[in-house]
Amino acid sequence: MLRSSIAGLVLFFLLGGCQAPTKPPQFDYDLIVRHGTVYDGSGGPPRQADVGVRGQRIAAIGDLAGAHAVREVDARGLAVAPGFINMLSWAGDALFHDGRSMSDIKQGVTLEVFGEGESLGPLTPKMREEAEKLQGDLKHPVTWSGFGEGMQALVAHGITPNIASFVGATTLRIHEVGYADRAPNAQELANMQELTRTAMREGALGVGSSLIYAPAFYAKTDELIAITKAAGESGGGYISHMRSEGPRLLESLDELIRIASAAGVHGEVYHFKAAGRDNWPKQAQAIAMIEHARRHGLDISANMYTYTAGATGLDAAMPPWVQEGGLDEWIRRLKDAKTRQRVIREMNTPTDKWENLLLAAGKPENVLLVAFKNPRLKPLTGKTLAEVAKMRGKTPAETAIDLVIEDGSRVGTVYFLMSEDNVRQAVALPWMAFGSDEGSEAPEGDFLKSQPHPRAYGNFARVLGKYVREEKVAGLSDAIRRLSSLPAKNMKLRDRGELKAGDYADIVIFDPATIADHATFDKPQQYATGVRDVFVNGVQVLRDGEHTGAKPGIFVRGPGWAGWKTEAK
Repeated sequence: MLRSSIAGLVLFFLLGGCQAPTKPPQFDYDLIVRHGTVYDGSGGPPRQADVGVRGQRIAAIGDLAGAHAVREVDARGLAVAPGFINMLSWAGDALFHDGRSMSDIKQGVTLEVFGEGESLGPLTPKMREEAEKLQGDLKHPVTWSGFGEGMQALVAHGITPNIASFVGATTLRIHEVGYADRAPNAQELANMQELTRTAMREGALGVGSSLIYAPAFYAKTDELIAITKAAGESGGGYISHMRSEGPRLLESLDELIRIASAAGVHGEVYHFKAAGRDNWPKQAQAIAMIEHARRHGLDISANMYTYTAGATGLDAAMPPWVQEGGLDEWIRRLKDAKTRQRVIREMNTPTDKWENLLLAAGKPENVLLVAFKNPRLKPLTGKTLAEVAKMRGKTPAETAIDLVIEDGSRVGTVYFLMSEDNVRQAVALPWMAFGSDEGSEAPEGDFLKSQPHPRAYGNFARVLGKYVREEKVAGLSDAIRRLSSLPAKNMKLRDRGELKAGDYADIVIFDPATIADHATFDKPQQYATGVRDVFVNGVQVLRDGEHTGAKPGIFVRGPGWAGWKTEAK
C-alpha cells in the first residue's frame, strides 16, 4: 500500500503537479468598476455593466467578466454615473486654500466651472492688487496676469476637481474701462475683443456676465454682443446673470436671447429664477420664451440652484450709481450725509431701473447676513438685517449702509426671494442644468469664519434626493444627464460628460436610495451623504465617502484652445 501511494505521488509530479506556477494574467485595465447600474449620462435607461478604465480614460463598458484589472471596485446595488458638472462655481478661492473641494466632491462634482462676470484673468497690475485687497477669510497671492495663467496657477496649487471657466465680461471691462459708468471707446472695445480672443485661445468657454452689479451694470447690449462675437469666432458661448431676475425678468431674458442670436452662439441663463413675490408668475412666461427660442433654432438653456434663497452682497440692495469707481469710492460716497439720504430713499423705493434685492426679499427678516471681513462684525454672522437694525436702533437701510462702511466689503448676504413651486417647476425642465453659485468648502479652519449658503454643501445631492427620489419631479436618468452630458455639450467640452469609451474617467458611484443633502440655512456646513466613490481622470479621490488625498484635477479647455491643433497631431 505504501509503494502504490509513493508511485501515485511520483506520477502526479510527473504529470504536472510540479509545473512552474501559472503566469499571472496580464492586466486588461487599470480599474474595473463591476456590477453597478450604469447611467451613462445620455438620459437613456440604465443597464447593468462593468466600466473598464485605462489611465485617465474609459476604455470599455459592458460585460468584462473575463477581464483583469490592477484594481477592482464592486458597485453592486449602486448607480455609476459620469462626474457631475457645477455650472456656476465660486470655488476658486476655496481651492487655493484647500484643493480637496470637500463639499462638492462629496456630492459627486468633478468639474467646477467659473466665470460669472469675473474670471482669474486677464488682469492688470492694479487689478491684481485689488484682487488681493478684496479677499476675505481665504487669502492667496495673485501673481499672474493672463486668463490661462490664472487657471494654470490654480491647477499647480494641487486640486482634486477639474476646473473650467468663461472669461468674465466684468473682468474685461475693468481691464479697459475701469469702474467708470460709460461706454468703452472704439479702441477699448477692440482691446476687449482681442482679450476675449486671447482667453479663448487659452481655453476659455466663452463670455460670462453678471449685469446687476457695478461696473457690469454699465455695459450696454452692443458691448456684450461685440465681445461675445469675438468668443463665438472659435466656438465660445455666452452665459449671464441677467440685468434683472425680478421686475424686468422678461426684458432681460430677451436681451440674453438677442445677444446669443446676434453672436450666433449658445446662450445660457445663470441661476434661472423669478425673484420677488410679485414676479413669481413671470417664471412661466420666461420658460415659454426660452422654449419658443429653442423651437426656432436658437441654442438657449439655463442652470439653477435648488433653493428658495439666493446669496450675494449688500451691493445688490443699493443703486449702481453709488458704486461707480469701485469699493473705496462706494464707501466714500456712503459717508457723505447728502448722498447717504439719497441712497436710503432709493433703497426704499420700488423701481425697475436696477435690481433691489432688499425690496425683492419683502422684509428685512428675509435678509440674512453671512460673511464679514471685520473681526468685530463677525458675531453678527447668521443674524438677519432686521435683527441687527433693531440691535442698533436704526432702519434696515441705514444699517446696511453702516455695515458696508464698517466692514470695508459688500458684506455676504442671503436673500429669500423665490417660490418653492417655481423651484420644482424649473427642476423638471429638460434643458435645465445645475450650479451651486458657491464655493466648495470643508467645515473646518478658516471656512468656519463665515457662513455659506447651504447650496455649498447640498445643491447636487438635493437634486437627486429631494427632487428626484422624494418628489419625483424628474427621472433619475434625465437628472444625471442634466448634471453631466447636457452642460458638457453646451460648453462644447471634448470627451467629458458621459460614460463611454474614450471619454475621461470622471465617475461617481452613489446610492439613489439614500443620497441626501443635510445643510440648512441655520446649519449650512453639513456634508451631503450617499455618494460612496468618486474618480477624477481615472484617479480615486473619494473612497467609501472619505477623501483619498488625491489631487488629479486639470484645466479643462474650451473649444477655442490653441492646443487642440497640437494635440490632434
